Amino acid sequence: MSNAAAVYTFKARQLWREGWNEDAVFAVDDRGHIAAAEAALETPQYLDGWVLPGMPNLHSHAFQRAMAGLAERRGPGDDSFWTWRETMYGFAARIGPDALQAIAAQLYVEMLKAGYTQVCEFHYLHHQPDGTPYAQPEAMSLALIEAAREAGIALTLLPVLYMSGGFDGRPLTPRQRRFGHDLDSYLSLLARLRTLQSDRLRVGVALHSLRAIPESAWREVIGSDALKTGPIHIHVAEQIGEVQDCLATRGARPVEWLFDHAPVDQRWCLVHATHLTEAETAQLARSGAVAGLCPTTEANLGDGLFPLARYLDAHGTLGIGSDSHISISPVEELRWLEYGQRLSTRHRNVAARHAGDSVGETLWHAALQGGAQASGLAIGALDAGARADFIVLDGNAPLLAARDSRSVMDSFLFAGNTPLVRDVMAGGEWVVRDFQHRDEARIAARYRAVMEQMT
Repeated sequence: MSNAAAVYTFKARQLWREGWNEDAVFAVDDRGHIAAAEAALETPQYLDGWVLPGMPNLHSHAFQRAMAGLAERRGPGDDSFWTWRETMYGFAARIGPDALQAIAAQLYVEMLKAGYTQVCEFHYLHHQPDGTPYAQPEAMSLALIEAAREAGIALTLLPVLYMSGGFDGRPLTPRQRRFGHDLDSYLSLLARLRTLQSDRLRVGVALHSLRAIPESAWREVIGSDALKTGPIHIHVAEQIGEVQDCLATRGARPVEWLFDHAPVDQRWCLVHATHLTEAETAQLARSGAVAGLCPTTEANLGDGLFPLARYLDAHGTLGIGSDSHISISPVEELRWLEYGQRLSTRHRNVAARHAGDSVGETLWHAALQGGAQASGLAIGALDAGARADFIVLDGNAPLLAARDSRSVMDSFLFAGNTPLVRDVMAGGEWVVRDFQHRDEARIAARYRAVMEQMT
């Protein structure tokens, strides 16, 4: 830290560091990190607003942003995740590297403007539509990396291992073939991508789901060297049908089976984990793994509700993701995480487990910690040495008028839909100023052109 020169020194009207600090001074060094106090320059820039750590988005399928709103017509029977998936497969078949980069860059701009400064990309769109690898096998991954660079968001890339089409080990269907790898080709992909890692790019592992990895291959996968470092993410227990199929073929519920067959610890993120017994909820909390919750997607797909109160009482770790990107807003994810519990329990202020606690502060703090852990990086706080990722809420916004440090977070999350994120710094660079992204017009124009070609 002592060798890094300060580039910016700021004085914030209010700065979030485990609570609000008035007129707090902090610095950003030339590596894009929060600097030690002694590195501050003499004349700080004044940030007239509420300064918060940027939120990590721990679960994203970038290409699905382009189909948001296109699966909302009823089919001939009862619609569910499984009928939605058929629509998604058809849409995915039309996307190549150039289109993926255009879609992802637009998505990442929207994320930054909403207050996300890190995204975990659960990436399974690997090959050409017929399953043939691209001449450069990592072409689709590189499209995501370039999109993140364009937008200015930091990326945890999670290439997905997808081997089979169901718990019974059936082959991939024709529309799933572009997702698939055998273990050797997957490990080769990981090795190539990990040579590109930097402070703004982390490469972890995504195991698509228990149904996508045959039981016969599971031990070899879990024992591979690639899983010994970095974050590990997996979809698990998202739908009732998945739970029933796992019970029928493996004699255990998905989370139960996972804990019996993998060393689940703090490096793991269990995405969704919607359908848990009390014993599974307690076990997940004890493990230190992150519950990766995506309330707007889970609601859109009709998945169900996570047992939030029991999990918080067990001191479990959680984070949020926008998943299918039917909505791109940490405010909406956290709002609906709380509102789902209110609707199911018919009580208010469920996430605040002790008298006097703020629901907004409780949820934002929890999602920062869990998102940072799932990203595998030192982010989610404005402490010396952390990456300089922060957002500035508009101090002049009518929604925040007359709000003090006890009420501002609750007003931010629960008092409407007016955008309040005025400025965003990511990795020491201003990427959003006065509600506008630095490259918004160009990226949006390219996105519109790609969508017109696709449709």
